[in-house]
Amino acid sequence: MKRMAYLAVFVALLAAVALGGVLHPAMAQGGNPLTAQVPLLVPEVISVRPHDTSAYTQGFLLYDGSLFESTGLRGESTLREVDPETGEVLRMIPVADEYFAEGLERVDDRLIQLTWQEHQAFVYDLESFEQIDSYTYEGEGWGLCYDGRFLFMSDGSPFLSLRDAETFELLVQSMVTLQGRPVERLNELECVGDYVYANVWQTDYILQINKWNGVVVAVIDASGLLTDEEQASLQSPSQDVLNGIAYNPETDTFLITGKRWPRMFEVRFVPAEPEGGSGGS
Repeated sequence: MKRMAYLAVFVALLAAVALGGVLHPAMAQGGNPLTAQVPLLVPEVISVRPHDTSAYTQGFLLYDGSLFESTGLRGESTLREVDPETGEVLRMIPVADEYFAEGLERVDDRLIQLTWQEHQAFVYDLESFEQIDSYTYEGEGWGLCYDGRFLFMSDGSPFLSLRDAETFELLVQSMVTLQGRPVERLNELECVGDYVYANVWQTDYILQINKWNGVVVAVIDASGLLTDEEQASLQSPSQDVLNGIAYNPETDTFLITGKRWPRMFEVRFVPAEPEGGSGGS
């Protein structure tokens, strides 16, 4: 099945689970959003690096030449600093067994790590990995990113929560829509300029979202990064899915991976080729 056919199926699935066809307020004007054209992008692979297959990746970010990673599962959750070139784990601390670690973000000299259902966010000193604070919140914690002013948080619903970067106070929630339909299962996040990039849990898709109005402006089809052999070797193919987006502003590239994947990929997101390729019969 060609990429555009996959996108059509994805949009149809979203329509099937839409919350009563509710539209984002920002899309209420200016024509029918269901007929809007959403560009389809694909990852152009620049380099391939090793990734620790024990890392159930939940949060992923690049800073000052290092990769910081939050890994999940109760009894296995960790906070890590990783060499982004070799995949070597440079330092790692465990999270208490009763917590399922989730998204991760840096704010100045602090790292903030979410937990899934425990309503706790742990705050660490970036330099020492010492826990220096914690926040509480309602609902689940999935993904987290910081745009230099606000934190954006996902909880598996169609909503992104905007939070104060210093206090973690909830400021406002915004619905994310694709062609006018709410998007469920927003997971790991990365803030880049005017956009939030979001993995969609248990799919091969990443969404590029306008952070000001919640509208999806592009869909990235990241299927096919692993070989058939690598896919077959995953511990749990239904769970070991694409998750992890880290932006490198120095190269204008992204580092992406999946849960317990053997590799991570340096990529740029480029337009998908039209069906039929570039002029072949």
